[in-house]
Amino acid sequence: MYEMECRVLSIQSHVVRGYVGNKSAAFPLQVLGFEVDSINSVQFSNHTGYAHWKGQVLTADELHVLYEGIKLNNVNHYDYVLTGYTRDTSFLEMVVDIVQELKRANPNLVYVCDPVLGDHGSMYVPENLHPVYKNKVVPVADIITPNQFEAELLTGKNVSTEKDAVEVMDLLHNMGPDTVVMTSSDLPSRLGDRFLVALGSQRTVKPDGTRSTQRIRMEIPKVDAVFVGTGDLFAAMMLAWTHYHPNDLKSACEKTFSVMHHVIQRTISYAHDMAGPGRSPSPAQLELRMIQSKADIEDPAIVVEATVL
Repeated sequence: MYEMECRVLSIQSHVVRGYVGNKSAAFPLQVLGFEVDSINSVQFSNHTGYAHWKGQVLTADELHVLYEGIKLNNVNHYDYVLTGYTRDTSFLEMVVDIVQELKRANPNLVYVCDPVLGDHGSMYVPENLHPVYKNKVVPVADIITPNQFEAELLTGKNVSTEKDAVEVMDLLHNMGPDTVVMTSSDLPSRLGDRFLVALGSQRTVKPDGTRSTQRIRMEIPKVDAVFVGTGDLFAAMMLAWTHYHPNDLKSACEKTFSVMHHVIQRTISYAHDMAGPGRSPSPAQLELRMIQSKADIEDPAIVVEATVL
């Protein structure tokens, strides 16, 4: 007897070289036992942080055509949908249509959405995506992983204290998602300025119908480098670890943040070794050491502990 297979539809970027989007999400999910069906929203030579990049962008119509093919063969049954960075409103609206249709086919489908809008006070997607995320995407999402700036944009409320952050997460719950993880914030860490604070909130309904919310806080060691693809890996790991630890946000987040830590540490040491003393690593040297981290992805040593609020 086969265990029910868990199937993920991941609609994200593809790069020939390196690790962002589907390249960042598919391998870790596969290692953890998920069947991953990838739709590549773009196909680029490499991520856009390099000096040069070339490639193609999938249109909303082309996305629809691919989905129609899946549907005609009657294999449009998914347990999860995963999406990240998108630059096009019509593409995003098509994603919402697909998610809604898949949810009609499987009411238990979980949509994991990283609502990529920007960071540190500035947007790095076109502004017209903001209302689409707020009014169409977030309402159909089940798990969202915004940073502080994105959480503030989506709710229209600023975060300057932990209490603000909890209120913002509650507002996001009221918009739709039962699980919200604020992946980074500007809140002061109890461990000093070499750490940043991440927060999570999960609403659950008990068998007797009463609702409860588990809220957690984590202190994450800061990293002195800029990586590409970490957000995509994070959302994929949240999908996996909430699946293996349902209704236990603390464990899911500890495993997710610990995987991140191991992959990033391995990447940093490699990049510095390759660059040599006193030299800044190049984008190519800073590509996530994903394959080399297979064991950490499968069974991460817990290095980040969550505090229940």
